[in-house]
Amino acid sequence: MTVRLVIVDDHPVVRDGLRGMFVEQADVEIVGEAADGEQGLAVAVRERPDVVLTDLRMPGLGGAEFIRALAERVPSARVLVLTTYDGDDDVLPAVAAGAIGFLLKDSPREEVFRAVRAAAAGETVLSPAVASRLLDQVRRPAPRPAELSERERTVLALVARGCTNKEAAAALFISETTVKTHLAHIYTKLGVSDRASAVAAAYDRGLLP
Repeated sequence: MTVRLVIVDDHPVVRDGLRGMFVEQADVEIVGEAADGEQGLAVAVRERPDVVLTDLRMPGLGGAEFIRALAERVPSARVLVLTTYDGDDDVLPAVAAGAIGFLLKDSPREEVFRAVRAAAAGETVLSPAVASRLLDQVRRPAPRPAELSERERTVLALVARGCTNKEAAAALFISETTVKTHLAHIYTKLGVSDRASAVAAAYDRGLLP
């Protein structure tokens, strides 16, 4: 089977180099090239390639946004990332967006050839550095939600009963400013922005009877 390949990279030298590499591969046909994500999407829609070999950081449409657009417009195309960047801000969004493989540009050419063929077959391909980052992310314990203090729970309980800040302050013999401060901390800990959402979130988490 011949693998139909589209190359997307904003550096002409890189595209020329990749084209020269794949000329030697009888089972890979380059059916299109593009200098950015918008062009790459147009080419992929027109050519319906098996694999799109793409950089991440490009002008205009690039990175995870480009990969996501490809998945929507050309779901049959497998996206293989070939880039110089391997930070969490690059790897994780790209994989989450649908990239089936992730290689660094210093990978040996034979590894790139194997990756393109594997991607066409639906196999996941990750460089060792990228695989290590993903494993670290999976193994990293999820952050525990911040717990409300006893006073914050009391303030929230009064709010849940319909008390205003003034009424809560009077009930607890504290100032309205202190009540507002407690509420601000509660919003932050619960990840909400208003009283109603705070009460709803507290009930969902079993913080209120």
